[in-house]
Amino acid sequence: MHYWLPKKYYFINELDTNTIKKCDNNTAIIYRNYNSEIIDILKILNLKNYLKKRKNKFLLSNNIKLALKLGLDGAYIPSFNKDLKHLSYSINSKFLIVGSAHNLKEIRIKELQKVKAIFLSSLFKKNKNFLDLNKFRNISNYTENKIIALGGISKKNIKKLKLLDAYGFAGISYFE
Repeated sequence: MHYWLPKKYYFINELDTNTIKKCDNNTAIIYRNYNSEIIDILKILNLKNYLKKRKNKFLLSNNIKLALKLGLDGAYIPSFNKDLKHLSYSINSKFLIVGSAHNLKEIRIKELQKVKAIFLSSLFKKNKNFLDLNKFRNISNYTENKIIALGGISKKNIKKLKLLDAYGFAGISYFE
């Protein structure tokens, strides 16, 4: 089954519609809140309905089971999650599973997890996972999956993405 894969992904930590109003409807919203263990299901459902009206995809980070239960558009698997449990779930072909990786070993794990796109980081943000343009291009050649650039992407460096063969990009600072 053919699925629509967004080219832009916006990570949010707050379930607040004001932060999303700046995005166009071709941007997928990924809710990830690693600061709190309590998940407010009512807020997630309200945001789901709001995003459905705006025609945005809504993905939940690191909880595929809850994303399926709430009828969300998909789930995001962070690089530290190496679990394959979700492969035993009954998943609709339109359910979008994406994941992040920092190196070739993690890319192979994401391929085993059957993700439809791999977020490869960090492209511009100089942290311990910093790749730069050349390493990013080299690592992305080792997979057939769609590659989404992640890490430090802003309005100032967005044009540099054209040098890469990235399908799209994800971030926080670009959208704020």
